[in-house]
Amino acid sequence: MTLFWIICAALMIVAILFVALPLWRGTSKNNSVVRDAANLEILRDQITEMDADLKNGLLTPELHEQGKRELEARLLEEVGDTKNFEVSNKPHPLKITAIVLSVLLTVASVGLYLKIGNPGAFSPQMAQGGASISGGVVHSAAEIDALAKKVEENPSDGESLMVLANSYMEAGRFAEAAQAYEKLTKLAADEAWVWADYADALAMAQGKTLRGKPTEILNKALSLDPNSTKALALAGSAAIERGDFVATITYWEKLRGLIPADSEDAKMIDDGINEARQMLSHTKGGKSSKLESINSPAPAAAAGKERISGKVTLSNALKGKVSPDDTVFVLARAAEGPPMPLAVLRKQVRDLPLDFELDDSMAMSPQMKLSSFDQVVIVVRISKSGNAMPKPGDMQGMSKPLHPGTSKVNVQIDQLIK
Repeated sequence: MTLFWIICAALMIVAILFVALPLWRGTSKNNSVVRDAANLEILRDQITEMDADLKNGLLTPELHEQGKRELEARLLEEVGDTKNFEVSNKPHPLKITAIVLSVLLTVASVGLYLKIGNPGAFSPQMAQGGASISGGVVHSAAEIDALAKKVEENPSDGESLMVLANSYMEAGRFAEAAQAYEKLTKLAADEAWVWADYADALAMAQGKTLRGKPTEILNKALSLDPNSTKALALAGSAAIERGDFVATITYWEKLRGLIPADSEDAKMIDDGINEARQMLSHTKGGKSSKLESINSPAPAAAAGKERISGKVTLSNALKGKVSPDDTVFVLARAAEGPPMPLAVLRKQVRDLPLDFELDDSMAMSPQMKLSSFDQVVIVVRISKSGNAMPKPGDMQGMSKPLHPGTSKVNVQIDQLIK
């Protein structure tokens, strides 16, 4: 920001010099020397003529001498008038114009920028316009460490701190990202997007759960901006985690009204709302006996019944279409029932082939566990966006219906979602 104003000041000085300097130099200079030289030349010519007339007998010596004295007296009188003019000379109008234009140019430029410009464009609050940053990220470990050192030397540099936080998130260094966002909340305490990003990073750092402090942070974000799209999306997910499907529907319906109706995000939100409604209806007494069991405490599972283990592989046909950093979701769903995952494991393509194990400790809701259902399906999805909701371009594979407790399950990712 300081550099921006220095550059502006330098350009302003150049503009003022461009306008005012020619006016200042263009002031009329005192031409008394020129006038004196002309008078002397005239005097010489007249004396020369009088000398010629004296030589030719046209003037007497007395008249000749008298004429010379008159010419000399007149020359002295004109020189005296020039000196008086120099003493009483006032500042030239062009100089005054140059000064006035310099002041007006400065005032008008600053005033115009403050009126139609954006003085806060370089503040961290304005960097995203109320949304999370997708750019402004450094990727290599060396660049991140250099940026961290820069922030350490100047903790008030909100712009660098913001880029550092996003870079940590991009690199999967979630604990460090959470710390950076926490510092950023002190510099931009009134910005909802900062608190929403902080909650996201902290949730990832504490095992991909929004329970506890991340939920408190999201409440803070929504108190600052009830229409914060990221905060609404995460708040709905947090509500699902604690089994509050009414809150989930409330948050996501509000979010749905804030985005274009024909967008892909809108379709995803609609799917999520429908799932939450299904789960809500089941918890309030649905017709299916399998789903009614969700409302009552699940009986203690037999040893190993709450686990499913196996291996995930990627088909050779799809290996050239993925990146090592793409996200891999391994999840279990009820073969007959709500599509909400019963257990979720998150990895990356670089981890494939992957040995996995899903159990009740990975449940997203205490009411929705592997051991609560007779049959489940294992779904493995490669997500380009890192979002668990399927999108065109993602790849997936799934198992046949399995009983909880099954081991040595083989799932191959061999389908391209269109």
